[in-house]
Amino acid sequence: MRLTFLGTGGGAPSLQRNVSAIAFTHSIRGETWLFDCGEGTQHQFMRSALKPGRLDKIFITHLHGDHIFGLPGLLTSRSMAGLTEPFTVYGPKGIKAFIETALSLSGSYTSYPLEIIEIEAGTVLDNGEFRVTAWPLNHVIECFGYRIEQYDKPGFLDALRLKAEGVPRGPWYQQLKQGKTITLEDGREFNGADYLGPATKGKTLAIFGDTAPTDVALQLAANVDVMVHETTLEAEMMEKANGRGHSTTLQAAEAAKKAGAKRMIATHFSSRYLPQDMARLLAECQSVFPATELAHDFAVFDI
Repeated sequence: MRLTFLGTGGGAPSLQRNVSAIAFTHSIRGETWLFDCGEGTQHQFMRSALKPGRLDKIFITHLHGDHIFGLPGLLTSRSMAGLTEPFTVYGPKGIKAFIETALSLSGSYTSYPLEIIEIEAGTVLDNGEFRVTAWPLNHVIECFGYRIEQYDKPGFLDALRLKAEGVPRGPWYQQLKQGKTITLEDGREFNGADYLGPATKGKTLAIFGDTAPTDVALQLAANVDVMVHETTLEAEMMEKANGRGHSTTLQAAEAAKKAGAKRMIATHFSSRYLPQDMARLLAECQSVFPATELAHDFAVFDI
């Protein structure tokens, strides 16, 4: 599991950063979800080690252009590449009209099943491996943060012990691995829970959209392994940041501390900040929450 930052700038692209897009890769096969899709995202995707054919879901936090203007191009390029797998876009009310209008007016289309789901606060996806919930944030338009919870993985099945006790291999091994009880033809019963090692605890992430400080952060990011939060401006520009629905370095770090996050990755930096400014922004975050890292375009973080 890893996060790849395809864009870490806020508002508009700069020579140092593209606008918002974060790829979440969650399997050894490279299966990937995208969180936000600012303009130029498909170019960034191609410059990364990510596999376009493994992308099947996009979660949009809000409808500001620096988070959605890359969608029409990415969706139509999938058709040109001959990809036929189903694709789903999740986002606030209005995302369906935006996508359908952009495709219609440009004479574009998709050659694969495209589902657009307009979300509200609550569970937006539960596929048995991950549960994704949306949380309303404090921005100038409707905006969500996403909490991604991986279900615990069952422990390894002790096949050697089962063999020693005379349980032949067969389809019931899968049932045992699920913790179920099986009955063999000779009448013996075996409870899978007795033959499983310790479960592996699932990972939990919180990916915030744009937001000024909000108490919702304490629940959205409660005890997460990784919290991704915007730090649009430095601490001394708090009034300007909050007035536009954004957070400062110190406010993001304080949210991570109060929520009990294990680690924070800061992103969505104003274009006013040049590479030589980043150490100062990091120091501000770490003065409150030492386990802070700053993202940059194409940065990869293992989870």
